[in-house]
Amino acid sequence: MMKAILSAALLMLAIPDAGMAQAAPKSLQYLDGALFQPVLILPAPVAKDMSANARELAALHQLIATASPQRLKQAYEDAIHEDPAIFNETLGLDLKKLPATWELLEIVNHESAIVASIAKEHFHRMRPYSADASLPFCEGKADPAKPAYRSYPSGHSTLGYAVGVALARLLPDRAGKIMGRAQDYAMSREYCGAHYASDIQASEVIGTLAATLLLNDPRLADKVAAARAELSKI
Repeated sequence: MMKAILSAALLMLAIPDAGMAQAAPKSLQYLDGALFQPVLILPAPVAKDMSANARELAALHQLIATASPQRLKQAYEDAIHEDPAIFNETLGLDLKKLPATWELLEIVNHESAIVASIAKEHFHRMRPYSADASLPFCEGKADPAKPAYRSYPSGHSTLGYAVGVALARLLPDRAGKIMGRAQDYAMSREYCGAHYASDIQASEVIGTLAATLLLNDPRLADKVAAARAELSKI
C-alpha cells in the first residue's frame, strides 16, 4: 500500500500545481512546503479507537516480548543517535570526516525533518507508549516534555530513509547495505515502543520523497557532485 502511495506521490510532485501553492516554513531552504502538504502524500493514520490500531498495538507488544536483549539494546542506541552518523558502521568510515558529504547529508536530514514535523502536527497521532502505559518503552519513562501526539510519521525513521536514499544514490554499489541499515534503524522505533508500524511506513514515503527531490535539485548539484567525488576516494 505504502509503495503505491510513494509512487503516486513521486509522480504528483513531478507535476506542480500552482493552485496548491502556499507559504513554506521559513526554515525550509530547498524543499517546497506546498508539495509536502500531509494530505497530499500520506493517508491518515487509523483512529485510536479502531480495531486496526488495536492490532498494531498488539503487534508491538508481540515484537518487543519476543525480541532478544541485543536487539532491544540496539533500539535504545538507535534512539539516542539521530544524525547521519548512524551509517558509519555500515560504511566502515566516519562521515563527519568527509566535509562535503556531511554537509549534503545534514541538508537532507534537516529538510526531511521539517516536512516530517509538518505531518506530525497535522495528523496528531498519539504515540503507542502514551496510548498504552503497559507497552515497554526503550528509553524508560516517557519524557513529559516530549509531545505525546507526534507519532505519525516517525522522525528517526524519516532520517534513516532520507539519508539512506541519499547515500544509496551517492554509493550505488553499497545501496543494498545502506538501505538495509535504514530499514533496521527504522525498525528500532518499533522495538523501542515509540512508533507503530504504519508510522514507519509513512516515514519511508516522506524520507524517500525528500531525498529524491533534494538530490535532483539544481541548486544542490555542486554539493552532490562534491560529495560524490569525495566518496569516490574512500
